[in-house]
Amino acid sequence: MSRPPNRRIVLGVAGGIAAYKAADLVRRLRDRDFEVRVVMTAGAREFVGPLTFQALSSNPVHCELLDEQAEAGMGHIELARWADLVLVAPATAHVMARLAHGLADDLLTTLCLATTAPLVVAPAMNQQMWQANATQANVLTLLDRGVQVLGPGEGDQACGEIGPGRMLEPEEIADRIEARFRGGALTGVDVVVTAGPTREALDPVRFLTNHSTGKMGYAVACAAAQAGARVSLVSGPTALPAPPDVDRVEVTSAEEMHAEVMARAARCDIFIAAAAVADYRPAGIAEQKIKKSDGPAALDLVRTPDIVAAVAAMDNGPFTVGFAAETQSVQTHARDKLERKGLDMIAANRVGLPDRGFASESNALSVLWRDGGCRELALAPKAELARDLIGLVAERYRAEHPA
Repeated sequence: MSRPPNRRIVLGVAGGIAAYKAADLVRRLRDRDFEVRVVMTAGAREFVGPLTFQALSSNPVHCELLDEQAEAGMGHIELARWADLVLVAPATAHVMARLAHGLADDLLTTLCLATTAPLVVAPAMNQQMWQANATQANVLTLLDRGVQVLGPGEGDQACGEIGPGRMLEPEEIADRIEARFRGGALTGVDVVVTAGPTREALDPVRFLTNHSTGKMGYAVACAAAQAGARVSLVSGPTALPAPPDVDRVEVTSAEEMHAEVMARAARCDIFIAAAAVADYRPAGIAEQKIKKSDGPAALDLVRTPDIVAAVAAMDNGPFTVGFAAETQSVQTHARDKLERKGLDMIAANRVGLPDRGFASESNALSVLWRDGGCRELALAPKAELARDLIGLVAERYRAEHPA
């Protein structure tokens, strides 16, 4: 079968246990009509044999820098010229360090220096290696040079430890590569997303907050990045890792979230307010812990800044999307909030049900916009629901801002 032009990927496989996932990655890339040529390091060949990749890619596998047969045909320079994209997956700490420092001591690092094609890496390593200062410095160096870093994921590792460092699953990597070639619905668009709860201090020990975990907002930020947007995520306190390719800014209170959002709102195209911002905060914060022995306590509460309304009221402000968590009459309350705050769109969900909402892995949304339109997004995992929501946001944004 002939494949579309300009969909040629050199897949570099480095020496780590995640090399076995690279075999599945080849298959998934080919399913998406990419032509794949595989380059293996010496370490990678200790985990998976070249014959496996040759069978899956239907192309010879390249292993040695100084190979007479290869240099007579498609040598490292020709291979570098052939690629429309170079993807290193898994990218070990060692390979990332060599790339960051411009070393060229094997075929993979040499072609990475020799190519003009975009470079994408999918890190895979022990969680402590990933978090080491040297690795993080190398990651920043690669990002500064325009290298796209996919992941890593977080969870159980082959070494028995738990934490960040897992290579993303092959299907997700293939989807991200496909989105890059296709050009996402929000390519070139700047998006700011808020997520999570805020905490409003009562004293040095206690605070007011809500049940939000941030899962929906984080899924929205991830989906926007996958759609090609440049995403800033202003997040209240959560236990979630930062989504890939998203610039996370951590805040605690509504005042802090308001300040960070307003500093970015004038420069963004779309603002999505998915955070569950506290409506009230204590009028004053006790300097010392409030003791039970002091008797009954009375709270004097004042309103916190209305972040989404402030953004919507800006002159020439961004396309503004609000969220509404309701326990009844979802569409009625959502439509009222949309009109009262001057929003372009609102995504409303019913909370208090066991299979959706706060802390759940799933949700359902009623999405409304200014001209009276409405679309129901059925109960689905939050990652899937976020992709559907971002597709609808992109559709409405493009309708109002045609290229």
